[in-house]
Amino acid sequence: MMADQPVNQENSRIDYKFRRRRNAEEMRMQIVSFTLMLFLTLIAFVAVGAGLSKWFVLPFVLLLACIQVLFQIYYFMHMSHKGHEAPSLFFWSAVFVAFLTVLTFATIVWI
Repeated sequence: MMADQPVNQENSRIDYKFRRRRNAEEMRMQIVSFTLMLFLTLIAFVAVGAGLSKWFVLPFVLLLACIQVLFQIYYFMHMSHKGHEAPSLFFWSAVFVAFLTVLTFATIVWI
């Protein structure tokens, strides 16, 4: 039994180092995505403040908002991790149904 103890201690040290490295990498990705989201927000404010045409600014700001939502989903809600396939499926199914609902009502109103 005593021969197994150093192996287990070594495995726990390796596991600790792996978890620490993985957490540091994840934190780095969250900081990078947060910085990108701040940058996208700044671009949106500049686009609105520059006095550009509303026909350009509105779709541009909506595009930037969609990009930020994707950053939120994948990096801050951890949807990019393994083991989140079922919640991801339900989430994207709900997004698809919401999109179809909005498209349907917009089409009904415009006709």
